[in-house]
Amino acid sequence: MSSKASSSFRSGFVAVVGRPNVGKSTLVNKIVGEKVSITSSRPQTTRSTIRGVRTSSDTQLVLLDTPGLHKPSTELGKRTNQSARAALEEVDVICFVVEASDVIGSGDRFIATMVQKTSTPCVLVLNKIDIAARTEVVDHLATSAGLGDFAAYVPCSALTGDGVDVLVEQLLVRLPEGPQYYPDGVNTDQAETFLAAELVREQLLERTWQEVPHSIGVTAEELDRGGVDHPADVLRLRVTIRVERDSQKGIVIGRGGAQLKEVVSAARRNLEALLGARVYLETRVVVEPDWQRRPGALDRMGF
Repeated sequence: MSSKASSSFRSGFVAVVGRPNVGKSTLVNKIVGEKVSITSSRPQTTRSTIRGVRTSSDTQLVLLDTPGLHKPSTELGKRTNQSARAALEEVDVICFVVEASDVIGSGDRFIATMVQKTSTPCVLVLNKIDIAARTEVVDHLATSAGLGDFAAYVPCSALTGDGVDVLVEQLLVRLPEGPQYYPDGVNTDQAETFLAAELVREQLLERTWQEVPHSIGVTAEELDRGGVDHPADVLRLRVTIRVERDSQKGIVIGRGGAQLKEVVSAARRNLEALLGARVYLETRVVVEPDWQRRPGALDRMGF
């Protein structure tokens, strides 16, 4: 922990919650200034609560990017919902994200009710104003006011950054005085293995279709460093991609292994850019039927 802990230093934790696909991960990445959460057009992309850190000379904001709350159909869905709900328990501020280009629905109202049951101040964020008409934004702000008593209402675009600085200000003024939890230069507390697995899964989400994206689970483990064929300055990771059926395995690998090669290459480039180090990814694809519904499989995968 850094020595920054003067009476003027503010720090705290913010849970970012909302329905799937409202732009929570994009918003966290924009606030942090680095890619710490994967994004895709697929609902329920985020499966674990991920911490992103934004530090200045007198503040530190720790953002908890939570899975989108939804009606679960699998054991994995139940666990991701539990992860999101748990994030509300011990934070200093809640950031509730709704979408400016979509109607306020039952899912938003369910989350709003859950948030209102806490004593934690909540900032309502109307995201994606870049794809909404001005009249839609005004109407949505009025409708959002009916969801509950919020500390502030902030329209913004996580994609373009419009309004994000205002949101950050609204979050920071609600943080208590406290210590610097993470050293300067740290923007996430996620392990290299977790980042590698997520970046591989991100590529697969964008390159597969129908039920395949939701049937993919990815884990990674670090291999020994050093040796003649593997220099010590290269991070070597073994990535395991799980699918639920043989047909899905074929889709992930692609003809002649072409798709998997593209996935690994893109994920490796992104990981090297994030870590500032050379990376070697060893991959395998295995079929594990119904892994999303089996508690033992989820336990092994860290869910």
